[in-house]
Amino acid sequence: MEFPTRIGVSEPDKILVHGYDLTEELIGEITLADMAFLGAAHRKPTIYESKMLNACMVAICEHGFTPSSISARLTYLGAPEAVQAAVAAGLLGAGSVYLGAMEDVAHMLQEAWKRHPGEADAALVAKRIIEEREEKGWQLPGFGHPIHRPVDPRTPKLFSLAEELGFFGKHIDLMQEIHRQFCAKKGKTITLNVAGAIGAVLSDMGLHAGVVKSFAVAARAVGLIGHIVEEIEAGRKECMAQKLYDCVESNTRYTNHKPQPSK
Repeated sequence: MEFPTRIGVSEPDKILVHGYDLTEELIGEITLADMAFLGAAHRKPTIYESKMLNACMVAICEHGFTPSSISARLTYLGAPEAVQAAVAAGLLGAGSVYLGAMEDVAHMLQEAWKRHPGEADAALVAKRIIEEREEKGWQLPGFGHPIHRPVDPRTPKLFSLAEELGFFGKHIDLMQEIHRQFCAKKGKTITLNVAGAIGAVLSDMGLHAGVVKSFAVAARAVGLIGHIVEEIEAGRKECMAQKLYDCVESNTRYTNHKPQPSK
């Protein structure tokens, strides 16, 4: 039985990855983010694609103390022999609130242009998106931030770089128009966050919405290394996870809720 694949195959003296010779064409020649692009597009990125994707992944690599990094630290506390478990635990915290919104943004933007292929007016498409999501009770993904108000500093940086590198297209244009109309509707400035920016940028790079979150997960895996190392350097007694555990333990009050007898 054959199991065909174009991803990777090993021969006695050669390893091929997406058709490229691993030792001669990839090792020392491309970055880890380029490898991610290679997996998604089945080709090596151009210089500009490489710079743009690397910038997006660096932008979301580190978030500080979030559910993702705290989960990784706590898991390492309980299983220091399994670093992979700590990283995996951190990645499980990458959902719709943290990181996952960029996939929702990409789906929203890409689907909108598919439904209105001949529509050149981003303002009209943006208006339809806002009205439709409001009617269905859906939130607009890519907006808001607990700290960065009214501007997420990563957003203008990525949009500026996208323009410089030639990736400022109809998806970024639509996202900015949605932002303008959304702020006008709310009567105040709502943060267009980095998830919204990256969802638009990767869409203009031609990447399918379904794979967008994969780049976020890959970037987050790299960021979690620092959190695990910090736990190692602090030592088991002084690490953040142990202090957090001790705090919860010392402030836990058991309440015995006995079921009441039925009358």
